[in-house]
Amino acid sequence: MLDESLLDSPEGLAEADHRALLRGTADAGARVRTAARHAAEAGVGDLKPDGRPRAVLIAGPGAAATQTADLLGTLAGAGSPVTRLAPTGVAPAAGALRWELPGWTGSVDLLLIATPDGTEPGLSLLTEQAYRRGLTVVAVAPAGTPLAESVSGSRGLFVPMATAPYDHDEPLAASAPGVLWAMLTPLLALLDRTGLLTAPPDALEKVADRLDAVAERCGPAVATYSNAAKTLAAELADALPVVWTEGVSAGPAGRRFAAALAELSGTPAVVAELPEALAAHSALLAGPLAARADPDDFFRDRVEEAPALHARVVLLRDRPLGGLTAAPAARELALTHDTPVSELEPEEGGELETLAELIAVTDFAAVYLALASAPR
Repeated sequence: MLDESLLDSPEGLAEADHRALLRGTADAGARVRTAARHAAEAGVGDLKPDGRPRAVLIAGPGAAATQTADLLGTLAGAGSPVTRLAPTGVAPAAGALRWELPGWTGSVDLLLIATPDGTEPGLSLLTEQAYRRGLTVVAVAPAGTPLAESVSGSRGLFVPMATAPYDHDEPLAASAPGVLWAMLTPLLALLDRTGLLTAPPDALEKVADRLDAVAERCGPAVATYSNAAKTLAAELADALPVVWTEGVSAGPAGRRFAAALAELSGTPAVVAELPEALAAHSALLAGPLAARADPDDFFRDRVEEAPALHARVVLLRDRPLGGLTAAPAARELALTHDTPVSELEPEEGGELETLAELIAVTDFAAVYLALASAPR
């Protein structure tokens, strides 16, 4: 059950936030600036690559590496394929994971390693394997870790991960906002130098500014009625989020939102891109999860009985290509099945800025939902 009174209690939220999730979300802009500075100090801005890599491979543990690969692949488009190397192992523990390079990789390919840990033996072994194959290796990880030594010893480029003092108080959640931006920002700067995408220093500064602006609008001191993230968290209480995205940038933002909901608050969610989502989730909205599926819900004892789980559509929109939009059809399908709709659309700006805004608002919403629904 969601404690809605907690949403409007900054002191209560701070007391419930044992993992500093709200602070990490609010500090996302500062994390981008620190990470960009680390990338510059590591020499990323001075690189003069011969051309685009044939392929970009990304390795790392957990949701953060998966989301980083998803975002970079979306932003890069068809310029060079961006592929995440999935680990194998008998357990999710860092020491049990192993990564392998595809047999076709060679000197014209680029290996990116992103991890908030840096002690994984499997990543050090991967670095050595890449060195033998002639791949260029770039890693973002905490300084002073075994991975940092391995990358330097293999003539790769190492960028220290931007960390905050409170990162060390509790184990980092893979979906924590600070982790994503600390790993993503240096790799954006790097791929800008290769010509694979456009993320010059001034664009990264605009991303940081947009993240700061969202933190001002969605911070814990802002009341729920004027706070888009708190409102969304309250709307998703006792609901199955059905996340529909429209626009290139909205896709990875929606997938990250679903992952953050699952990891931070234990809320399951399904996600799909429009217009395919209309066919993919039509039966879901017409089934037992539809809002009108339980005619006896009106007579339920709302004190003694747990609320029934019903679907709620969350529509994340960026500007669709060519001005074509499936949003009216999406709203009509949802309302036909008495399914409520929550909508988020970023303010005008560049692709990186609008993507950052969608991620930031949904990050705040996932954190608020986690804090206000946690048992105390």
